[in-house]
Amino acid sequence: MTRSTLVICEKPTAAKRIAQALDDAGMPESFRERGVPYFVAHRDGAELIVVSALGHLFTVAQKGGGWTYLLRHVCGGGSLDRARRMRYSTLTDQDIVGAWEKMSATLDFPLIEAGRARHEVDWLFGINLSRALTLSVKNATGYYRTLSSGRVQGPTLNFIKEREVEVRAFVPTPFWVIEAETEIDGKRYPLEYARPRIETEREAQEVEAACKGREGIIASIRSWRHGQPPPHPFSLGDLQREAYSQLRYSPRSTLRAAEGLYLDALISYPRTSSQRLPPSIDLAEILRGLGRRRAYADLAERLLSKPALRPRQGEKDDPAHPAIYPTGNTPGRLSKVQGRVYDLICRRFMATLGDPAVRQRMDAEVEVNGHLFRLRGSRIVEPGWMLFYKPYLREKEAVLPALREGQVLALVRLEAVRKQTKPPPRFNPGSLLKLMEDEMIGTKATRTDIIDTLFKRGYVDGSPIDITDLGFTIVETLGRYCPEILSVEMTRRLERDLELIQTGEVPAEAVVHEAIEALEPILRGFKSKERLIGAEINEALWAEQRLANVLGPCPSCGTGEIRLIRNKRTGKRFAGCSNYFNGSCDASFPLPQRGKIQPVGRSCPSCGAPIIRVIRRGRRPWELCINFDCPSKKKGGDHGG
Repeated sequence: MTRSTLVICEKPTAAKRIAQALDDAGMPESFRERGVPYFVAHRDGAELIVVSALGHLFTVAQKGGGWTYLLRHVCGGGSLDRARRMRYSTLTDQDIVGAWEKMSATLDFPLIEAGRARHEVDWLFGINLSRALTLSVKNATGYYRTLSSGRVQGPTLNFIKEREVEVRAFVPTPFWVIEAETEIDGKRYPLEYARPRIETEREAQEVEAACKGREGIIASIRSWRHGQPPPHPFSLGDLQREAYSQLRYSPRSTLRAAEGLYLDALISYPRTSSQRLPPSIDLAEILRGLGRRRAYADLAERLLSKPALRPRQGEKDDPAHPAIYPTGNTPGRLSKVQGRVYDLICRRFMATLGDPAVRQRMDAEVEVNGHLFRLRGSRIVEPGWMLFYKPYLREKEAVLPALREGQVLALVRLEAVRKQTKPPPRFNPGSLLKLMEDEMIGTKATRTDIIDTLFKRGYVDGSPIDITDLGFTIVETLGRYCPEILSVEMTRRLERDLELIQTGEVPAEAVVHEAIEALEPILRGFKSKERLIGAEINEALWAEQRLANVLGPCPSCGTGEIRLIRNKRTGKRFAGCSNYFNGSCDASFPLPQRGKIQPVGRSCPSCGAPIIRVIRRGRRPWELCINFDCPSKKKGGDHGG
């Protein structure tokens, strides 16, 4: 009788790769059972049945109404003592075979318990708080609208609301700066005044009067070199922030691209918080693989010529997976997003192996009628790691000519310029992700989903991220009646306890019990004020609906509003003037029938009709004038802007 082993993976693509890597001939058999793919491989005389867990082990979808049986012990006949775990961070043949040969003797039970406890805690908070919010509106008004909150979602939305309060309350303060330029050998260079900010106009004018039209004398020159160490490898959060900063990709787009690259065995597992590469990784072999691509050939050769390869390590570690790195496998055809994310990962990996960059700096003090200015310059003398990461660097050089003490400089421009302080910036997806990491709420696997949920629920929109009136009201109302829902401290404490389960220091039951004890008084308080909460949130919902339906002023009558209207008979949407109902205006415009329509608050400069933004999944949002006969469209424009 042939000995059989069941190998369970997360996704079908991973199952196929594992079956191919473990099969003696590299050609496993492929089967389907009730639409579910699985693979049969043969290794050393044993049969391996490789199946994925995605989408078929369990389901939350109940067929029909009424009651049904709940299968609690699905695998009661099996023995967990015989189950073992493969550990790998890439889907390369080498890593998979190595993981098979070095399987752990048992399952990682503390890790299993931590994952189960996290699922239960998130489920308890999410389903109870979301249902409480939804029912508060339904019971107060009779209308249904899906709303949500949770132990991470609440504090995250509160971060955005608090920043919005700061922005709205900000009062700009005037200040003055002295802007000056000197000319040396026909080229202009900026001079920095010793005081970067002058509080009063009178003082600024005094400096301007004292220095304008005067010459400067170089009083001293200081020159020095300093090194810039290479960057550390990417964690998932680092990759998402860098991809947003450099490529303007959302955290979700970056994660989706990285997961695709992982399943194609091109990079290591992306859901990691580590910034460190273990010594077991064959760095030279990866570089040789990257060197097969023309774009990286010279760079890889430079690194391979070094006597030793030592990556710059970051501070954060993750016991489950190392930092993200390329495998060295040659990619096939990649999408544009995947290709750019892959390039970012490859160049960051090579940069971590580079030498420190060396920058030469020069600082000359220039005296102008008793006032001190500075002439600053810098240039890179040894690029080091920057050579590998060049497309993603924003380093600027300011090369100064040869200078000497006592040299006289002509001031070709000097003036006092009035400026204003600026409010704190609103969050973008990258900076919000960073704050969640710093505050230790959520995990590397859930933070992206939390941000996505805030957008889907209509609590926030745009980038930089704006909190909507609905989102603002949700936070204000919860903060007034149930402030514990917004507590960062409670969320952080639960996160810490969940990690202690993984190390075996705290039992899972105790953490789940702690979560229930924290949740029960919140729900009791919520229930006692349910109608008040529902009524306040409902006001915001109605205001949101009205604003969403008003596209702008009517260009025809000038007094009505162009509103989004849906034909009750056909279900199609169009735009029409609000004055149609009193018979004074019959202006109407066709609208795209697919995608979400948002007003942008502007009118077309060519015809005066409102401009709208159309958002469709998988496409970049675009703007257009709703007037089909707009003169700008005959010229090939979208909205005459």
